[in-house]
Amino acid sequence: MIVAEIKPIEEIAESIKGAKKVLVAGCGGCVTVCLSGGQKETDILASALRMKMQVDGQPVQIETATYERQCDPEYVARFKEHLKDVDVVVSMACGVGVQFMAENYPNIIFVPGQNTKFAGAATEHGIWEERCMLCGECVLAKTGGVCPIIRCSKSLLNGPCGGSQGGKCEISKDTPCGWQLIYDRLKGQNRLELMTEILPAKDWSKNRDGGPRKIVREDVRL
Repeated sequence: MIVAEIKPIEEIAESIKGAKKVLVAGCGGCVTVCLSGGQKETDILASALRMKMQVDGQPVQIETATYERQCDPEYVARFKEHLKDVDVVVSMACGVGVQFMAENYPNIIFVPGQNTKFAGAATEHGIWEERCMLCGECVLAKTGGVCPIIRCSKSLLNGPCGGSQGGKCEISKDTPCGWQLIYDRLKGQNRLELMTEILPAKDWSKNRDGGPRKIVREDVRL
């Protein structure tokens, strides 16, 4: 999932300064799962903003609305009924949602309520860790399901550097060596022979270096 973190309220308040009516738009997708942008967090932020703007001598009407996603046309369209006379929308979605909403309602100002961090997973309650950088050319079949681009601090594709010690990365004793993780996984699967295969240099044109990416599924288009 996309993991995000709520921006400081001071920053959000600054971005809505001068507005008379604001909508805080929540998202029921990834940011609900990581407890930063769902209905609950949206209502809490709206209440906090009302109080702060009042204290700052800039009272503003603030309403809320939350739908399943802000990256899907059918759900984005549902926000239309909430946008009458709205000056600014604080989107609680990830950066994708902010941009997609702004594209669909170009005459309204959209500002982010969150900092989008990474694509990751919940390793335990309240802790999320990065697991994918969306590089566009997955090599997990060769590395035991452990991504060397993310789990190795140097994104090495063919084994560890000389700095790891005791299974830990040289950047921090709290950071596991990505290639130690790969070795341990492959050893446990009796597939250590994969360690001898040379992975070619990645085609970074499949990542952001090739410009904004697009996937078209003709079999599901209407």
